[in-house]
Amino acid sequence: MERNIGFKERRYIEELRILTRSTALDCVIDDRFDRVIYVIRQGDMGLAIGKKGDNIKRLQSVLGKRIEMVEFADDPDTFITNIFKPAEVVGIERGADASPVNVLVSKKSDLGIAIGKGGCNIEKARIICRRFYGTEIGEVLLAPEAP
Repeated sequence: MERNIGFKERRYIEELRILTRSTALDCVIDDRFDRVIYVIRQGDMGLAIGKKGDNIKRLQSVLGKRIEMVEFADDPDTFITNIFKPAEVVGIERGADASPVNVLVSKKSDLGIAIGKGGCNIEKARIICRRFYGTEIGEVLLAPEAP
């Protein structure tokens, strides 16, 4: 999938690299929810967050926006699971070729976490999945219980 990174995004990625010494593969500025979403290289997440979230707090004060981070994964299903953390994703339903992907969570409490306040988390997933894999996220559903 083709991703264009503009000047402002590059500046934010460089700011992250300087403050945390971690590598961001991509940066999305989401003006609707007034936040910056970083896609962090696999294995660099701990470095990016810092001890007790210090690096995120510092970055938020420097940029003046809420910071969210997602760890990249080569496998689309693992990547989608990472996007929805801390909600526990138990499965991903794929329909026909171009149909949206549905995400299954185990508990009802995880349903609210996965959707987020005002739909901010599911919107983050839609933006990032479209950008990296060209897939659409459909709905977040409660997984049927095993008998």
